[in-house]
Amino acid sequence: MPEPLSAALPDHLPEQQRGWDRNARLGIWNGWLVQLGDGFLSVTVVLAGFAARLGAPNLVIGLLPAIAQGGWMLPQMLVAARVRSMPYKLPIYRSAAFVRAGSYVSMVLVAALLSHTPLLCLTLFTLAMVVNALASGVSGLPFLEVCSKVVPAHRRAAFFSIRNLGGGLLAFGAGLLVRQILASELPFPLNYALVFALATAAYTVGYGVFGRVQEPADPVLPASDFRQELRSVPLTIRADPYFRAFLLVRLTLAFASMADPFYAVYALRELHVPGSQLGVFLMALAGAAPLSNVLWRRVADLKGSRRIIRYSSVCSLLAPLLALLIGHLGPGATGAYLLVFVAGSVAAQGFNLGHTNHLLNIAPPEARSRYIGTLNTLVGLALFAPVLGGLIADQLGYRTVFVACAVLFALAWWQCGQLRRDA
Repeated sequence: MPEPLSAALPDHLPEQQRGWDRNARLGIWNGWLVQLGDGFLSVTVVLAGFAARLGAPNLVIGLLPAIAQGGWMLPQMLVAARVRSMPYKLPIYRSAAFVRAGSYVSMVLVAALLSHTPLLCLTLFTLAMVVNALASGVSGLPFLEVCSKVVPAHRRAAFFSIRNLGGGLLAFGAGLLVRQILASELPFPLNYALVFALATAAYTVGYGVFGRVQEPADPVLPASDFRQELRSVPLTIRADPYFRAFLLVRLTLAFASMADPFYAVYALRELHVPGSQLGVFLMALAGAAPLSNVLWRRVADLKGSRRIIRYSSVCSLLAPLLALLIGHLGPGATGAYLLVFVAGSVAAQGFNLGHTNHLLNIAPPEARSRYIGTLNTLVGLALFAPVLGGLIADQLGYRTVFVACAVLFALAWWQCGQLRRDA
């Protein structure tokens, strides 16, 4: 086994100046590769653009991020009951990784071979996304459990920040490639199938890297089942006011996400930007990530995760407001539309760091799985809000969706005042 990086450093150095051990390095590399995959397979930009190209209605376009995010969270209460009594969680992660990789391959094949029948293509593609999202949800809780065991609490903010920083740089490179591929002479749908294949390769290697972590054993806890976990939900929520406050913030932010897939679709359908511009949108998303991670890590060190979530809510509020303003100015201002994705990216990086760190800090170690499963399952239901956003967009237009989201983000900012201040 390679010698831990920190072993070569003097013991008297402050902890923040010491290196990461093998397990933490594998976790960081996993984050970089998975975010590279996310750069190619952005649900709100690339997949939304692919569905729009196939002529999908807004309801279906709104369903795609709902499946990807809500489907990831929904199985986690069931998983919490399963993993509670297991000393090792990585076997579940590894098993789910095989299913996830297979579903990505299916998406590539469906996109490449069935676009001449749009309804069949969208149906099978969506089913592959459902399988992927549920398998990702099965792996999500073991992933967080393992991270909480191999990364000390006082280094978690730095750990996730480094993952996001390197991953953001790689995702920016992915945006460059997506722009080149979509602007190339490669015809539709092969251009999108190539983008999906590159994402598949990055994800598969990333999952394999995390699967090599050497997980320390947990104490054996009493076995539980899904019904017991379900009955524990109201008890858990009532017993811990800080968890209750965090859940309320997460639910509000989940409903505010209803506009996420429609920023790109609005640009394509209403502002008439070319399809290759999706790559530029991805570059804006990814390019803002590294710099914002430096900022968010500084906030985490000085102010804690509560302040990160509150500041991120303000950044999120800017995205729908900018979309409304720039859309009102007309096609001549479409270059400034990149600011919508910059604001969304800065906020997303803050939420990724703040949400995970806050949850792991407020959850008691003996109830960590229950807290994670409860929160993710309930928030997962709310993350189907983009379907509602699609219905509103079809009936009242995209701008009504953007106004509703701005109000919800402002409400979330106000609710952050109830979060635990030292978490």
